[in-house]
Amino acid sequence: MMQEVFSNVMSFYDSLPKRTDARVRDYPLMQSPIQMTLILVSYVVLVLYVGPRYMANRKPYHLKVPMVIYNFCMVFFNAYIVYEFMMSGWATTFTWRCDLIDISTSPQTLRMIRVAWLFYFSKYVELLDTVFFVLRKKHSQVTFLHIFHHSVLPWSWWWGITIAPAGGMGSFHAMVNATVHVIMYTYYGLAAAGPRFQKYLWWKKYMTAIQLIQFIVVSIHISQYYFIKDCEYQVPIFIHLIWMYGMLFFVLFSNFWIQAYVKGKRLPTSKEDKPKQNGYANGTHPEKGTVHYTNGFAVNGKVKEV
Repeated sequence: MMQEVFSNVMSFYDSLPKRTDARVRDYPLMQSPIQMTLILVSYVVLVLYVGPRYMANRKPYHLKVPMVIYNFCMVFFNAYIVYEFMMSGWATTFTWRCDLIDISTSPQTLRMIRVAWLFYFSKYVELLDTVFFVLRKKHSQVTFLHIFHHSVLPWSWWWGITIAPAGGMGSFHAMVNATVHVIMYTYYGLAAAGPRFQKYLWWKKYMTAIQLIQFIVVSIHISQYYFIKDCEYQVPIFIHLIWMYGMLFFVLFSNFWIQAYVKGKRLPTSKEDKPKQNGYANGTHPEKGTVHYTNGFAVNGKVKEV
């Protein structure tokens, strides 16, 4: 039995080079799933075991400058990704309805493939989010949801651009996600820059609302597949996965919104409860006494709570 399973796995692995789209085969990290799997497994081990043990008897690192640079670099990187998605189809030739996977080698298609890979690569860069948490000893930020999101998304996207790099309607959620990242990392960058920028962060509450809108928009767009007659999208499993992902995170973020802004469990309780440089504000909970509140929002699978 085990020998048969092993044989089937090896047979599937050997067939991957043939399944990989020739137009993306020479891109970095696209030759084999082993590379990206090892990176992601190493990430999980590092942030859950190695990092906390390394920091156990050390003071938190003060990473103001690296964090400001990192966050604003991510703003520009994601803005460029959004622009390239628009120019390679979404603002030019796509219908925003049943857009099929393009199998040609036209300049616009190759441009779409390139930006799809850039979006995929950006998910590895985002692993630094967790590294900063660990080095600053913000262990409460490293939740299961945070780790799950950061490790599963790049892993699943590898399969997406391996089989369908010019993804048509399947690439819409990536463009929307990159747009949200522009807003998110702008907030992070300003928050890391210091107290003098806190007056510009009055809109922190709306970050969760933006996330909820993201999942609604993505889910509505991808749901068209189920109602458009004769939409012959070539790899429908990606449609199903995107829809399920959007609905799952809509539920999770809705729960956060209710806890934070309806029940008020994560809201500051006095004028003195203003965000500090590290993104936290002090408050007094009627049952728990003095506690630390977060910025009060969740971002891309990372529920920000103590």
